[in-house]
This record gives sequence, structure tokens and C-alpha cells, in this order.
Amino acid sequence: MTNVSAIWAPGATALLRFRRLDGTLGQVHPLSVLSDDGRALVGWLPADTPIVGTRLIGGKDPRDVPIEQRFTIERERYPHVWHTSANLRLVEEDRWSSVWWFFSRDWEFQGWYVNLEIPLGRTASTVDRVDGALDVAVAPDRSWAWKDEDEADESVRAGRFSAEHLRLLRAEGERVIALAEAGRFPFDGTWTDFRPDPDWPAPTLPDGDY
Repeated sequence: MTNVSAIWAPGATALLRFRRLDGTLGQVHPLSVLSDDGRALVGWLPADTPIVGTRLIGGKDPRDVPIEQRFTIERERYPHVWHTSANLRLVEEDRWSSVWWFFSRDWEFQGWYVNLEIPLGRTASTVDRVDGALDVAVAPDRSWAWKDEDEADESVRAGRFSAEHLRLLRAEGERVIALAEAGRFPFDGTWTDFRPDPDWPAPTLPDGDY
């Protein structure tokens, strides 16, 4: 794990960078920082923000091939756009998850998404995580569902993660589910009425490789 070496001021852009356990790089999402204390980063990703995306070599989306091939075919990075709903994110350095608040384009709160992740610390310009495949979706009424359990199992069979990694990711999901069921932060209504300041600069990707 890299050392925490950056704290971003409000309005700065922090790069949320997804890596793999073999050291290769995946997606990069630039976040407009609301707050950061070196441990908990709160950032904003507007819809239509340029990102670094990933796809299978040859241009296919991983979900366009049989599941037994999704984690064995090499992937490539490419310029892409965050075309789904805008979201606010809480990324805590000591947690195996980040929590995303999703909003429609007319500002209706759509629910939370718990992206289960392996934390890898920070560099001078990035927050580094490994996407854990398994996730939890939490509706506005705090009902919840596991997401992509089949992909998580397949990632272990393909050697992307160990069974122990998956056990820890699932344990983190169960911890967050308990918070949702109890209506505790981050599922207590905090930020569900969030609106970005129109004067905030949009997050951008810097030039170069990252």
C-alpha cells in the first residue's frame, strides 16, 4: 500500500484510480473535492465528465462476452465519459468500500451504491483502489441487494482475487448493509439533498499517463 501523501483542498480535483492486484491500471475517475482530511475524501463526479474507461482488447464491453471470459481476456484503457447519473462519493482510506450517492439529471436522489474495493492508499495525485467486483445497491427506502455476485465468484476462479479477498469484501458489504438497515450514516439522509455549487470548477483529467 502506498503512503497517504496528499490532502486536497475543496474545489481541487482528486483522481480516483482503479488498479489491479497485478499492478496494471484500470479506470480513472476525476472528482471535484468537497472535503478531505487525508482519511475521508468526499468528491463529486458530474454526468458527462471525461474519464479513463476500460474495455476488452478489441473494444468489447466485458458484459458482452460469456462470464467465464470476462476476467481472462486482457483489457485496455481508453478515453471515455461518465455517462451515468451524477454522483457524490465518500472514499475512506481504512474501508474496503466507497459509498456513492446517485442523482438524476433533475436532481432526484436515486439511491446509494456501495462499491466494494481494496484500498491501496494514496499518491501525490491519486487515491488508489482495486474494484472488488461484488457490490451492494441500496434504494432510497434503504432496501438493499447484492450486485454482481456471479462476477465476484468468477474473478476468484480466474485468479484476479483470492477467496480470502472475496471473504473480506463480503464482510465489508455485510457491515455496510447493517448500517443501511439501521438508518445510520451514510444512510441517514446525509447529502441526499445535495446540490453542487454552480461556481465549482468541473473535475478534469490532467495531461499525461496516470
